[in-house]
Amino acid sequence: MAQAWRCSGLRWSADGPVLRWDGGRKSALTWGKRVAFGVTEGGVRTCVGARGNACPMRVAVSGRSTGARCEECARLDRAHSVAADTIADDPRPYHVYLAWFGPGMTKVGITALERGSARLLEQGAVAFSWLGAGPLMAARRTEELLRAALGVPDRIPYADKRAVRAELPGTAAERAAEVEELHARAVGLTAWPESLERAPCQVVDHVGVFGLTEAAPAVGSVGELVAGGVVGGELVAAAGPDLHLAAEDGRGVVVLDTRLMTGWELVPVGSGGLTVPVREFKGMRSKEAAGVQDGLF
Repeated sequence: MAQAWRCSGLRWSADGPVLRWDGGRKSALTWGKRVAFGVTEGGVRTCVGARGNACPMRVAVSGRSTGARCEECARLDRAHSVAADTIADDPRPYHVYLAWFGPGMTKVGITALERGSARLLEQGAVAFSWLGAGPLMAARRTEELLRAALGVPDRIPYADKRAVRAELPGTAAERAAEVEELHARAVGLTAWPESLERAPCQVVDHVGVFGLTEAAPAVGSVGELVAGGVVGGELVAAAGPDLHLAAEDGRGVVVLDTRLMTGWELVPVGSGGLTVPVREFKGMRSKEAAGVQDGLF
């Protein structure tokens, strides 16, 4: 029987996206790499637990869930979280930023200064600029001020991000325009907290980093993994948690949200194409050593 692997998520390093596996192993992902795996026959997706601890009940969770957690573990995971506003005394400085994902799709957010731009890569931000930096609560107040004054959200669904990614403007200047306009409006406001230092507009473009410059537009996305299902394709781009795969069955580029991989037992496959549910985008064209495998692919 083939060795089963359990994915613990995708992270972005200075060299690009890296898939992590339970047990500490990692798979660096480079353009042109073949990504292929199957879900174990008769397998059940189980809760991944919370804050480094396994789910004591190993609760079965939906194949469509991007969190792969049961209700109790999801609650525990957010019980001590900046994102959930349950931490008010974090002493670290925070950045406030504007992130752009496509035409008419810009959000305001915060991230710890020490993380640099990692949070923007993890969200799949096509372009971004810092707005300022300061203590956590000052950053939070600024985020709320800008959300109200500029009419921009603090969250954008991943489904919307990946759908618009296929129709991005062709130049960095075009992709920067909305961020520059909103940044100018933001720094003109007078109600910023005094402890938050404003930053000049310097738009960073991630199209090249994500590999989207040469990749063909995606035609759809994997809706969920299923027991016995197979995913196979050549990696042509990646953004946030999404891998853009040129499917082996010839249907074109399909996006795989790697968060859907967690909670499943995955096994290597030789071939098999794409036998999991795929949602088409509307408006788009339809190592082995001593017998021990060092990576799923």
